[in-house]
Amino acid sequence: MPLSTLELPFRMGQILLENGAEISRVQETMERVARAYNIEGFDVYVLTNSIFATASEDGVSHSTTFRYVPGTTVHLGRIMAVNQLSREIAEGLHTPEEALMRLEGIKSIAYSPLPARVLCCAAGSAAFSFLFGGGPLDSLVAFFCGVVLELYLDFADRKAMSKFLKNLSSSALVTLCGAAFFLMGLGQNMDKIIIGSIIRLVPGVALTNSIRDFFSGDYLSGAIRMLDAFLVGGCIAVGVGFVIKALSVLTGGALL
Repeated sequence: MPLSTLELPFRMGQILLENGAEISRVQETMERVARAYNIEGFDVYVLTNSIFATASEDGVSHSTTFRYVPGTTVHLGRIMAVNQLSREIAEGLHTPEEALMRLEGIKSIAYSPLPARVLCCAAGSAAFSFLFGGGPLDSLVAFFCGVVLELYLDFADRKAMSKFLKNLSSSALVTLCGAAFFLMGLGQNMDKIIIGSIIRLVPGVALTNSIRDFFSGDYLSGAIRMLDAFLVGGCIAVGVGFVIKALSVLTGGALL
């Protein structure tokens, strides 16, 4: 059995898992590719940060492989590209070598450029501030807070900051930024400014995937992802609460 044939399902599963796909999608994709290339006795078990798989040839175990995936981000473009490649493989359109070459191109699909990410984060912050009941001035302040937040997140990613420290410091920074505008008389509802500004940090994908994992019967992975989402939410709450409390004490309750 060629090494490329065995390696292909693993690489596809790894790309899916690294970019935020749910467990059932990763496992189904790997099994579909294994069937397409007639890999015998292919069994796979996927967790939130690891993949285990075995394959056999003529009834004899040929390979037992483990792949550790240390962390996940969200890149729906890569997930969509891998899904499309798996469909083409199922239709017999690619050899394993051709599929591996396609995967290298999928792995190099870049994230949106920083200016676009900054603009989207700022616009989203302003929109959510308005949707949650903020006024036009609150939305404007949330817009500028969103700019600061995305720039800081880019800096934190380049410094390889841990997830929890990044969320803790990001929520504190964006709250401090909103409070500064509020104390200068810009903005009417401090809570609406903060809600809109921190929406970028909310772990919506992790929480959604945990629920989908539960419905698919992947209870362990679902519990891990839900715990991760709750811990991230806790970091956000601590960052916001600490800054609000500290500034309330320093300003004599001016933020309340």
